[in-house]
This record gives sequence, structure tokens and C-alpha cells, in this order.
Amino acid sequence: MMPRKWSESKTEMDADPAWSESFSLLRASVKEIPSSSLLLRRKALTKVTIVTNPRALLLSQMEVPKDQIATLMEHGLYDSAEMLGCFLVSSSTVSAETSPHLKAENLILLGDALFHQREYRRAIHTYKQALHHYTRIPKQSSSISRSSLSLSTRSSVNASVNSAINENEVRFKIASSHFALNETKAAIAEMESVKTRSLEMNILMAKLHRNSGYNRGAIAFYKECLRQCPYVLEAVIGLAELGVTAKDIISAFAQNSNRSAKVSLDQIDPTRWLQRYVEAQCCVASHAYKGALELFAELLQRFPNNVHLLTETAKIEAIIGKNDEAIMRFEKVRSIDPHTLTCMDEYAMLLQIKCDYSRLNKLVHDLLNIDHTRAEVFVALSVLWERKDPRTALSYAEKSIRVDERHIPGYIMKGNLLLLAKRPEAAAIAFRAAQNLRSDLRSYQGLVHSYLAFGKTKEALYTAREAMNAMPQSAKALKLVGDVHANTSSGREKAKKFYESALRLESGYLGAAIALAELHLMEGRNGDAVSLLERYLKDWADDSLHVKLAQVFAATNMLQDALSHYQAALRINPQNEAAKKGLDRLEKQMKGIDPDAADENDENDVEDVDGDTEEAELM
Repeated sequence: MMPRKWSESKTEMDADPAWSESFSLLRASVKEIPSSSLLLRRKALTKVTIVTNPRALLLSQMEVPKDQIATLMEHGLYDSAEMLGCFLVSSSTVSAETSPHLKAENLILLGDALFHQREYRRAIHTYKQALHHYTRIPKQSSSISRSSLSLSTRSSVNASVNSAINENEVRFKIASSHFALNETKAAIAEMESVKTRSLEMNILMAKLHRNSGYNRGAIAFYKECLRQCPYVLEAVIGLAELGVTAKDIISAFAQNSNRSAKVSLDQIDPTRWLQRYVEAQCCVASHAYKGALELFAELLQRFPNNVHLLTETAKIEAIIGKNDEAIMRFEKVRSIDPHTLTCMDEYAMLLQIKCDYSRLNKLVHDLLNIDHTRAEVFVALSVLWERKDPRTALSYAEKSIRVDERHIPGYIMKGNLLLLAKRPEAAAIAFRAAQNLRSDLRSYQGLVHSYLAFGKTKEALYTAREAMNAMPQSAKALKLVGDVHANTSSGREKAKKFYESALRLESGYLGAAIALAELHLMEGRNGDAVSLLERYLKDWADDSLHVKLAQVFAATNMLQDALSHYQAALRINPQNEAAKKGLDRLEKQMKGIDPDAADENDENDVEDVDGDTEEAELM
């Protein structure tokens, strides 16, 4: 190519402020060359005539090389990247008036560093500053930028001179920051201007729409994710929870995102494991827990030590009351991956039910050492503190919700604690929040017991029937309806039928057996209650059965029999609180002391509560 004439180059430079500034700097440096060095001076001027990229010239003069920030972020040194970014954006060599494009690129780099530092508010402000400068770029140059790749830490550090801005990706980063701050509406508003969306953009849009209650939009975006990549398992779970059938989910796999070609399912999932996984999640979402367990068991044969599958199985076992099996499953998960946090708060709740406080204490200690900022850890702390200080436990449950507004165990724990504190109206709000996120048996149970606690029998019955319709094969749902009927003297016969139906559906459901025995006691049929409980004790050596039988004997003044059953319960489970309290009460009765009389130390205990709470907060 022929070299350009000096007059032509100078005319172009004078018309462009960036050219003018660059040329002035170079001309000043050329003047410093001695006149005797004419050849050198001509060579220098020749260099000026062949410079055709003023942006490259400015980059060469920058005091802070921006490719170094990209290098720092690639290595995870976000603190250093943020500090260096402050130097970059404040450098006097890059003027917002003469080089808005470079100014915008620098601000995006600083925004990326802030985002990785979780300083989301500062990141949003910085990204918006970058977009402001981007809009000032002349149209002829910005049209090139719009089609180019995004400036991000994923770009090569050697390509910083040729990097450009992708407005869509910057808006996605702003939306992601809003999402991290739980500002759903602002995130959706930012993403609406993005027309061409990547896979990560679609999954964000699905979550945003679901959080806002726009389920149809969420379903559409989740399906688009599966068209782009059928292995986005969080999209599979999301669709299942939103009521989409397994057939519809699987059909999305076969259609490419360009919608022009179909791929057979055999090509995507030749061994059908992905199809089985979809079916299992749909069973969980529809409360068909037996089918879900069978499908997960089949998958575990192919992937025997899969932590995710083991955790999903343990969650189901906990829901249907197979607590011992669920505890063993969670223990296996921890043996495979001792640093996992997913669903460990569910495991903590199971240990509390079993009164295994030594293991619960160790679990919470381990979780705190892994990551003390996660919602699961706060719920586990709440479980641990419930026995000693319910107020501190409640504060931890509320912290878990502040950390993650969609963390269901946090709402369940909060509801349970509010019920214990005799605040059923507030408890109902917590359980309703859990149910709005995903209905399961625990949220139904909590709502029913909350409504009954403040006399709303009609609402309790409606909720119990809703649970029964959602889970027609669940013995626990049948028992829940029975609990509502048992609350009124006129409904006890109906309650008896529901309890018996629950036992026919699941003969080993001890909760229904104990509830039926309690109903016999209320009706004065003490003999029927004793015979029922003793019959179950022949097949199940369970501490709760011994406690209930001891309570029956104590109520009928058969104190020696009551004593033997309380002792049997404590032999099975030395941490059973109901057995400990019952035994203490029984011993007072046997000594002729009124068990309901106030203890001398009660007043002192009350005075010490504030001190204990302060100590708990410090810990």
C-alpha cells in the first residue's frame, strides 16, 4: 500500500481531537531531536504519517496498562484489580471528552472488579457511568463496537487494544448486580432492553420472572435455556416446580435454540439418565414421593456416590418421615464431601427431632468453619439454639431469610419458633411464605397448627384438605385432616376415621397411631389407647411410643408402669426431652409433691435470660 501524504494525514488529524492531541505530543518530542540528526527527524515524521489508529496511540501513552487489570482478575486478585482500576479511570491521559470509548472500557473493567468483590451497588454505578460514556461515542465508530465482543475478564489480556464494548453484556452485569441485591424489578427493567440473550442471560430472566410471580414468563425462559443446553439441571428443577410435565420438559431438549433443526433424544441422552432425572424431579414436585425415591434409587445405581442424588433422596425421606434413613443418607453425603452445605440445615432439623445434640453441635461447628455467611448455616444455628434460647434461635432464622429470601427452611424454622412462642398469627405468615415458594407437607402442617392455635378452624380445615388433595397418597396429609377434626368434640368420630385411613395407607406411621391413642384418651377409652400403643411397641421399639404410653399410665395413676416406660424411652434415646420432663414430673408425683407448683429457681432463671441472650449474640 502506498504511504499516505503528510498533508492528507495532517488534515485528518486536525479534524479529529484525539488525532490532534496525539500529534501535538509526538511533534513536541520530535522537536527535541538535534537539527544535525536530520535523518532521525525524517524517520520520526515518517512514523507519524503511518499511524492510522489514534486509539492505539492513546493506549500506548496510558499511565496504567489496562491489560494488567484483566490479568489480575483472571488470577482472582480482585482487591488489587479494584485498586488499580481506580488509578485507571482517574488517569489524566484518558479524557472523557476526547476518548469516551476508552473511558467506558476502563469503567467496565473497574465495574467487573467491584462485582467480583460483591460491592454490587458500586458496580451498578460504575457500569452505568460506562454506558453514559458509551452513548457519547460517534455513531460511525459505535456501530462497529455494537457487533464486537464484550470487554470482560474472559477476553485475552493481549487483545486489550482491540477490545470493545458489548452494551447487552454490560446491561446483563447491571441486572446481575440488582439480582444479588434482591432488586428484582430493577433487574427485569434492565434486561428488557436486551434482545439477543445468552444462556446465562436466559437463566437470570427465568429466576427474575419466577421471583416476581410471573410463572408463564419463567417457564418460557427456562425452556429456552434447555433449547440452548439440555443439561441446565436448575432449569429442569424450576420447570418441574412450576408444574410443567416431564414430557413437555423432555420435548424442549430436542429443539435447538435456532429452532430450525431437531435433535433426537438418543443423541442427547443415549442412556436415558437425564430423562429419569426429569421424571424424578416431576414426581417430587407433584408430591409423588414413592415414585421419586424409586427413580433416584435407579439413578444411584448408575452414579453410586453422587452427592446431589443422595441429598435429593435424603430430602424426600425426611419429608415422608423416614428420619433414620434420611440421617444415614446425609451422613453418607458428609463422608463423601465433608465441605458441602446444601441442605445441611435439613440434616440439623432431623438431628434435633432425634434429640442427637452432640452430633448437632458438631455439625454446626463444621458448617461455621466452611462458610458462616450461608443461609443454611444460620438455620442450623437456629436449630441449635432453640433448646437454650428461643429468642436467639428466632434471630438466626430471620438472618437466614435476610441472606436468602427464597430459602424455605428459614421460613419453616421461623414459623415453628413463633408457634412455640405462642405467636400463631406471625407463624402463619412465615409458613405461608414458605408455601408460596414451594408447597410441601411441612408448610401445610405449620399453617394448620397455626390456624388452630388462634381459633381459625375453618381455615385450618381448608388448608388440611388442600394438602390431602395435593398429596392423595400421603398418610401424613390424611392425619392432618384428622387433627383438625379432633380439635372439636363434634368432629372426633371423623378424626378417628382419618387416623385409621392413614394407618391403612401406611401401617408403620407412628404419628397416626399416637394421635389415635390420644383420641381414645380424650374419649375416655384408656384401655383402647393402651392396647393400641402396646401393639405397636411389639413391632417398633420407638421412644415416642414409650413416652405416650407413660403419659397414659400417669394420667390413670398407674405410676409404676409410667415410670418403667419413661425409663425405656430414655434407654432408647437418652436425649428425649419429653421423657426427661415426664420423668421429672412423675418423680415429684411419687414423692407427693405437686408437679405444677412453681420452682424456687424459676425467678432467678428469668433474671438470667437477658445475660444469656447477650452472651449468645457475642458468640
